[in-house]
Amino acid sequence: MQTDSIAMTPVTTDSDHRLGTVGIFGTGDFGRTLGLRLLQAGYQVVFGSRSPQRSSLLPQGAQVLCHAEAAKTAQVIFLAVHRDNYDFLVPLADRLAGKVLVDISNNQRRNQYLEPNAHYLSKLVPEASVVKAFNTVSAWSLQSGGLDANRQVLVCGDSAESKQRVVDIARSLGFTALDKGTLLAAGEIEDYPLQLFPMWRLPGAVAVGLTASLFAYVLLTDVIYTWVTSNKDMSFRIMVSLANMVFPMVSLIMLSLCYLPGVLAGFLQLYNGTKYKRFPDWLDRWMLCRKQMGLLALAFAFLHVLYIMIFSIRYYVRYKVVSWTISQMKENQSEFDNTVAWYTDSYMSLGVLGFGLFILLGITSLPSVSNAMNWREFRFVQSKLGHLTLLLCTSHTILYGWKRFLRAQTYRWYLPPAYMVVLVLPCVILGLKLLLVTPCVDRILMRIRQGWERRPIPGGASDTTRANGKEPLML
Repeated sequence: MQTDSIAMTPVTTDSDHRLGTVGIFGTGDFGRTLGLRLLQAGYQVVFGSRSPQRSSLLPQGAQVLCHAEAAKTAQVIFLAVHRDNYDFLVPLADRLAGKVLVDISNNQRRNQYLEPNAHYLSKLVPEASVVKAFNTVSAWSLQSGGLDANRQVLVCGDSAESKQRVVDIARSLGFTALDKGTLLAAGEIEDYPLQLFPMWRLPGAVAVGLTASLFAYVLLTDVIYTWVTSNKDMSFRIMVSLANMVFPMVSLIMLSLCYLPGVLAGFLQLYNGTKYKRFPDWLDRWMLCRKQMGLLALAFAFLHVLYIMIFSIRYYVRYKVVSWTISQMKENQSEFDNTVAWYTDSYMSLGVLGFGLFILLGITSLPSVSNAMNWREFRFVQSKLGHLTLLLCTSHTILYGWKRFLRAQTYRWYLPPAYMVVLVLPCVILGLKLLLVTPCVDRILMRIRQGWERRPIPGGASDTTRANGKEPLML
């Protein structure tokens, strides 16, 4: 599986670099906040302004000069102005020669310009060393010291020495610098702040679509059916009963969708006989957002638990319990049903165990927890315990239906209950997973994932190993 993102490499700092004078072109909110933080960190700060005499809001201790004088004083200059105002740098090209220009600009939308801002800046001032950095950090992040916001500063540039200077500044301000490579990565860094939950869009759309579809289905088979056939108003069930039916079903489907792409990937690798063939783009994208789908599934499961907690205090439930108790007393029936006791206890126990493992999956998906686990531990929790969670939640739903599927009145307007429709996907996934873990299939799949190829690429490594009469190299 391949992605388009560029690998991020943590960069180290040079302890021998000494604090010096840093210039800032621009006196807006970001420029003023950055100047204040640099002063607090021990740097000397000089602002370049078109009207030095009118710059009264700048932090105390900073110098305010015209652009030409500020460029002469500082070796590292932060450019806190919009791209449209870069033209004032052209007359200063000689004074900026050999300086480090830190481009912190962002755009209003993607593809707003034909080339990234940093590339445009490097053409305007070709003798300067342009570094793209700090554009993913807000003025609030600077003001809070990175404690309550994003602590990462993405850095790219063609000069290693220039990047190192910017990295030293970032670390002295309490941020973590990540080297994204050369200035070719500037476009990606500039697009980063424009992204609005990019990995949550597909899971969010799936969650909204499932919720709306299932709610319409249970509304039809529960409320509308009763009103049409019996002329009885059951619309009060919409607020709690129907919601409590929809939320667990959406949670189960989304949990299933977390493990379906892994199953499909396994069968694709078996079909192709190699792991070196790229998955389809739709499957690639699906696998990349499994974490977000799982967290949304956990959120719906949590809503289900909250609704269960208020069930016993509802007027409708108390009325039904009292009515049932009175009817039992009138008929003089108080016999204990051992089968019903086993069924209800098993139903609740499986639900509690499934929800407990569900929470464990959510906790281990947090970066602070997953970073403390090795790959084998993470895979055990997310794969082995994940499929066990799916099995427990599916069994919980099956016990919810119990023997109602045998009753004709269950199928209203010849439609199956919603929980029966929901059970199809997890049952299919569990069946396919069971097929993949059978010893004969699992052995072949493991060999493929270790580098063996059933249909070797002409001239590839597998051809060589087989021509020599050796087993394929197990990667």
